[in-house]
Amino acid sequence: MDMLWSGWGDPAEATPLPDTVIGLLHDLLGVEPRGSGPVALEDVAVPAPRWEPAARRALVAAVGGEEHVRTDPEARIRHTRGKSTPDLLRIREGDVTDVPEAVVLPAGHDEVLAVLRACAEHGLAVVPFGGGTSVVGGLAPERRPFVALDLRRMDGLLALDPVSRTATLQPGLRAPRAEALLAEHGFTLGHFPQSYEWATVGGFAATRSSGQASAGYGRFDEMVLGLTLATPRGTLDTGRAPRSAAGPDLRQLILGSEGAFGVITSVTVRIRPLPATRLYEGWRFASFEEGAAALRRLAQDGPRPTVLRLSDETETLIGLAQPDAIGSGAREPSAGCTAVAGYEGTQEDTACRRERAAAVLRACGGTPLGGEPGRRWAAGRYSAPYLRDALLDAGALVETLETATFWSRVPELYAAVRDALTGTLTGAGTPPLVMCHISHVYENGASLYFTVVSARGEDAVAHWTRAKHAANEAILAAGGTISHHHGVGTDHRDWYLREAGPLGTDALRAVKRRLDPDGVLNPGVLLPAD
Repeated sequence: MDMLWSGWGDPAEATPLPDTVIGLLHDLLGVEPRGSGPVALEDVAVPAPRWEPAARRALVAAVGGEEHVRTDPEARIRHTRGKSTPDLLRIREGDVTDVPEAVVLPAGHDEVLAVLRACAEHGLAVVPFGGGTSVVGGLAPERRPFVALDLRRMDGLLALDPVSRTATLQPGLRAPRAEALLAEHGFTLGHFPQSYEWATVGGFAATRSSGQASAGYGRFDEMVLGLTLATPRGTLDTGRAPRSAAGPDLRQLILGSEGAFGVITSVTVRIRPLPATRLYEGWRFASFEEGAAALRRLAQDGPRPTVLRLSDETETLIGLAQPDAIGSGAREPSAGCTAVAGYEGTQEDTACRRERAAAVLRACGGTPLGGEPGRRWAAGRYSAPYLRDALLDAGALVETLETATFWSRVPELYAAVRDALTGTLTGAGTPPLVMCHISHVYENGASLYFTVVSARGEDAVAHWTRAKHAANEAILAAGGTISHHHGVGTDHRDWYLREAGPLGTDALRAVKRRLDPDGVLNPGVLLPAD
C-alpha cells in the first residue's frame, strides 16, 4: 500500500476532529476553517518529463525493463517532497513544482550503481526514496531535472546470524516488515520511531533515526554494524567487526548522510531477543523541571527504562496525543507534567527494573498514575501525524521540531525555543500553543521535541518558515544541535553548516566531490548544490 499522497499514512486510519475540538481551536487560537481540503489527485497538473530519450533508455536498461521506470502522473506526485507541514500545505493545493521526472525502481546493488552511472552521464540528479517520511526537505533537491530512486523492490532480509545476533537488511524494507521477518527467528530490532509504520531501514540509517524505545535499545546509528554504499564512483563497504581501531569509522561518515554521498544498499544491524514482557505506565510531576531532574537521575544512575518520556505542563494539559481528550486537562489547573516509563525484556528483569525505577521516581517527587496512561500512549504512539492532518483540515497550522543538548543546558534551550516560536507565531493573531516533551534521554543530555498549533495567518508556509528560522537561531544560540533525529535536509542545512564550522564543511565538501564528482546525489541536501 502507498501512503496517502496529500497527507500521512493509511487514509482508512484518518479521523476528523470532533466539533468540540474545532470550537476549542477557534476560541483559543482564532482558527478558521480553510477551504474544502486537498485538491483531487486527478486534478493535479503534472508537466511532462524534461529529459532526453537517451536518458530514459539508459535508465530502463539499468533496472531491467520499462515497468521499473515510471513516468505516470500519480507515481510522480506520490514522490514529490516529503511530509513536513509546508510539504503538505503545498501538495494539498496541487503544487508539484518539485515533481521528479520519473520514479526508478532498482532491484539490487548493481542496478543502483547502474542508475547512478546513467544519471551522471545524462545530467540527472538522484533522490533516494524509502518511505517518503522526511520532514526537513530531504526529498526536494536544488537541481533539476531529477529522478526519485524508489528502493521498495530492495526489501529483503539478506542474512541473520543468531550466534552474533546480527541481521543484514535491504534499505527498502519498511520497519513493520523488518520486525515481522526478525520475529520469525525470535528477534527484534527495537527501533520504533513515530514514522515506524511507513519508514524504511535505509531511511533510518541515512537520517540517524532515533526510536521511541531508544533509552533501552539505543538510537539506530548505535545499532548499525556495517553498511554498503553505492556511489557514482563505485562501492563502499564498511564494518568488518562490531568495533575496530583501524582508523576512523567510515560507517559514521555514511550514517546521517541523507543520500548526499551515496545510496545505502544494505545495513547490518545488532538485533535483540524478542521481549517476553512489554509494560508501560504513567507518572505525574509537579513541574517540567522536577520531571526532567527525575529523568536525568534514571538516565545517569539507572535503572534505565526502555521508554522514558516527559510532557511539559502545556502538552499534559492539552492532551494532544488523543483527539478525543484535547482540552480535557483544562479543568485540572494543577495537572503538572506526565511522564511515561516503559519496560521490555524478560518478566524477571522487567519487574526488577520497574521496581527500582519506581523508587527513584518517587524519591524525585513523582506520583504513580498506574498503567492506563502508559497503555494509552502505547496505543496511540503512531497517531500524531494523523492528528496533524485533521488539524490542517480544520484550518490550523501545526508542526513539530526537535533538538538536543546537555542536561545543564536543557532549561535554557527549552525557554529559548518556546520564546522564539511564541514571539513569531503570535503575529497571526492570538498566541500559539507551544508544547514540548523530552523524547530521548542519555547519560549526558536529552532531546526536546516541540509541537506548535496556531492560526495560519495569510500565508501559512511563509508564516511557519519565519517561526522555524527563529527557532533554529534560538537553538544554536542556546547551545543545542539543529537536529536530534529528523535530519538536516534543506530546511536545516544552513544552520547545520554553522554548527559544523568552516573546516568541517570543507571536509564534507571534499568527501562529496570524491564520491559524487558530478553532484548528482540529492543536490542541496546536507550541503549546498554546486
